[in-house]
Amino acid sequence: MFVRASRRSIQVIATVASLVVACSGEPRAAARTPVAATGAIVVVDDAGDTLRLAAPAKRVISLIPSATETIIALGALDRIVGRTRYDVAKEVDNLPSVGGGLDPSTEAIVALHPDVVIGWDNDKRRAIRTKLATLNIPVFSLRTEDTTDIFHGIASLGKILGRDSAAAALASSIRGTIDSVRRAVAGRPTRSVMFVIYPEPPTTAGPHTFIDELIGVAGGRSVFSDSHDLWPTVSMEEVLKRQPDLLIVPQGEFKANAVDQFRARSGWRDLEAVREGHIATVSADLTQRPGANIGEAARALQAAIHPETSSTKAK
Repeated sequence: MFVRASRRSIQVIATVASLVVACSGEPRAAARTPVAATGAIVVVDDAGDTLRLAAPAKRVISLIPSATETIIALGALDRIVGRTRYDVAKEVDNLPSVGGGLDPSTEAIVALHPDVVIGWDNDKRRAIRTKLATLNIPVFSLRTEDTTDIFHGIASLGKILGRDSAAAALASSIRGTIDSVRRAVAGRPTRSVMFVIYPEPPTTAGPHTFIDELIGVAGGRSVFSDSHDLWPTVSMEEVLKRQPDLLIVPQGEFKANAVDQFRARSGWRDLEAVREGHIATVSADLTQRPGANIGEAARALQAAIHPETSSTKAK
């Protein structure tokens, strides 16, 4: 049976961290973007709010690590003036931190005089947006659940920064990488997979998430693709019932040997995949950050699910 995902599991996916349509290149909000005056920027965010800037943003704070990495990939590193404690991109190491992505310091943000703050769409309380609005600092909200969100976010960030051409080139490159992964595994058996976000309680990626979609691209099928939650926490009994062919675990959560760890865990050690050592580790920073690196994340998942098709072995 399914258990509602914990707030902790959702936040981890959000801070470090849900294809055919997603990778088709159709920006789903293009038709609803208002027309801007010459030189001005007008774009609707994923919370339905309209951002209006007189010119492309020159000073940006991103509260989303994957968005920070996308801004860097767009060639706009010089526009970033602050980071969060969860950013791992070495390019922003020397920038001041504003704290957490969901609970940043308003005072630290104000001190950096940003033109815009990039924030999470899942901040349903809108506390950050409301507080910063009183200080005339706009917040642009991004949704990062699936690959459609990611491509839409790349286009939106390109528009905000005046880097539309760079955004189009980046999206095209990512789609090319994803297509190459799909071709590489074409005709191979589909392996049932469980992406283990947490082992206790068992937490995984559900349907309509970018991880689930990339697993599909890489020749796998999530054993919890029928969940009603994006990041479901499930019972160990249900994991044993479904018997995935392969466990994929993100490095960062599992510092030591993953096979030994799972063989030592009650319940997990009864899985045939664990007994036979069918466990692959991947980089958490790569596979759990829904941004510019999802093409490489697809390659990492290909190496984990179908290593015989890949020259890059999962680590």
